[in-house]
Amino acid sequence: MPAVRKLWHLVPNDAAAADRLAREARTTSVVAQLLLNRGIATAEAARLFLDSPLNALHAPESLPGVPAAADRIARAVLDGKKICIYGDYDVDGTTGTAILLGLLDLLGAKAEFYVPNRAEEGYGLNVEAVRLLAKCGIELLVTVDCGIASVAEAEEAQRLGLALIITDHHEMGERLPPADVLVHPRLPGSTYPHAGLSGAGVAFKLAWAIAQRASGSDKVAPRFREYLMDALALAALGLVADVMPLRDENRSFVRHGLLRLAAKPTVGMAALIAAAGLGESKNLRAEDIGFKLAPRINAAGRLECARLVVELLTTTNPARAKEIAEYLEDLNSKRQWIEKKATAQAREMVEANGYDREAGIVLGHADWHQGVVGIVASRLVEQYARPVLLAALKANDELSTGSGRSVPGFLLHEALNACTAELQGHGGHAAAAGFKVLPSRLDALRTKFCDYAAKHFNGEPPAPRLRLEAEVPLSALTYGLLADLEKLEPYGADNVRPRFLATGLTLEGEPKKMGKGEHHLNFRVRQGNAVIRAVGWSMAERIEELASAGGKCCLAFTPKLNEWQGQRKIEIEVVDLRPGSMPELV
Repeated sequence: MPAVRKLWHLVPNDAAAADRLAREARTTSVVAQLLLNRGIATAEAARLFLDSPLNALHAPESLPGVPAAADRIARAVLDGKKICIYGDYDVDGTTGTAILLGLLDLLGAKAEFYVPNRAEEGYGLNVEAVRLLAKCGIELLVTVDCGIASVAEAEEAQRLGLALIITDHHEMGERLPPADVLVHPRLPGSTYPHAGLSGAGVAFKLAWAIAQRASGSDKVAPRFREYLMDALALAALGLVADVMPLRDENRSFVRHGLLRLAAKPTVGMAALIAAAGLGESKNLRAEDIGFKLAPRINAAGRLECARLVVELLTTTNPARAKEIAEYLEDLNSKRQWIEKKATAQAREMVEANGYDREAGIVLGHADWHQGVVGIVASRLVEQYARPVLLAALKANDELSTGSGRSVPGFLLHEALNACTAELQGHGGHAAAAGFKVLPSRLDALRTKFCDYAAKHFNGEPPAPRLRLEAEVPLSALTYGLLADLEKLEPYGADNVRPRFLATGLTLEGEPKKMGKGEHHLNFRVRQGNAVIRAVGWSMAERIEELASAGGKCCLAFTPKLNEWQGQRKIEIEVVDLRPGSMPELV
């Protein structure tokens, strides 16, 4: 089945307002209009968004729990206590773990780390790990990117006399865990100005506060400042990989983290960048994290154990870093193969059973690896525009693990709350969540989840909208326009790369399929005297649709600069297409 047809929405432009903001913020009218489209209407807000200076990072002591946590950790270091950093196995958790571990190492602390095995232990804190760490003599346990919903585990730590600091950013339950300190941007009563920090961002703020204490000043000593710049790059990785909004201080994290990665990567990151084929790039983007670096880091946690990732991010041995990076490369290739097979199976199940006619999709399969069901769920959301739950089922009705992904406006954690009777546990947030279910309850879960979704959507989920920033003639696609678009980097969640509309186009020559397996589309279009090459990734099946109106078409696109063998050309990357001279807009 083809992907759900998107409705095209052209954002109304206000030329007078754009010109006024351009003058006041000292930028171009194109940039000003894009800022207005993002709800940024004052010169002060515009400059802050565009410049994203390092001093836009909010003071660490303003983050709830940071002052008390930094005091406890600094005291534990001075007292020679054994500290363990307990992090989640994804990119956000492993980078956050590396941030705190590296700082403690710089302080000469007795510190180690623990990352749970996804297949054997599941997400977050678990009672057995808490008992094991206490038995091994750990005196202070600090979580990263997990723990805010771990009430029973915190109670067990309390019973064992194990001091516990929880740092997290996920959704909280009705009851907070009884830890010694909770660090979270959205704790009850919080006045922290930015709710969108990732787990690694929270860890960075705590590391910064500890460094201040070690320096005896709000201004950290040079060796700590140098370390925190490395940590900034790690925080950027975790933030982008966790799809956090690129607004407020997150822009500063990512902008300056990318600059650090390109100019002065750590030994481990240099090896990973080289393995990902980005070694020659001096202009790393958030997209490079999302599509190249993050998947390689995640592969370890998805298929094996993420301890290797923390070792990679903290090692100073180039040979060991290269060895781990190459191993992650192999794991990522394996992950891609497993994911591709599971995605094909899931699509077959949807279409064979008519699940695409339901308001939500719930599937399970015994052959699926629990480390990739979240990615596969994302693929199904893209195609069917419905919230999706997928479970890697185990034999003999053993407890199975699953992942869910959502569509805009459908709060997945609330939907799972409504399905609690069919689940053995769940956690997450609005867009993504994990859950545990017995295979025998999967059908009941499907019924309850789909009923909840149908009531939420009042029937069927609405068709997704494709937001187009402006109609742009091909003749306006200049190097100057691309330079303007660069000013809004980094792009990502809540600041997507601008998509534009071009109408009244004519195919120039025959469109062709390209790439391995011929999955992609390659063609040229003309508008007046302007002719440009267009590429449609994974759009080869739409080649007949493209040519169905006698060669007339309209494109939703993003302009890109193609640099190859010393040649530079502006091309367009097709996001969607419509045959005919003028599309229907909403």
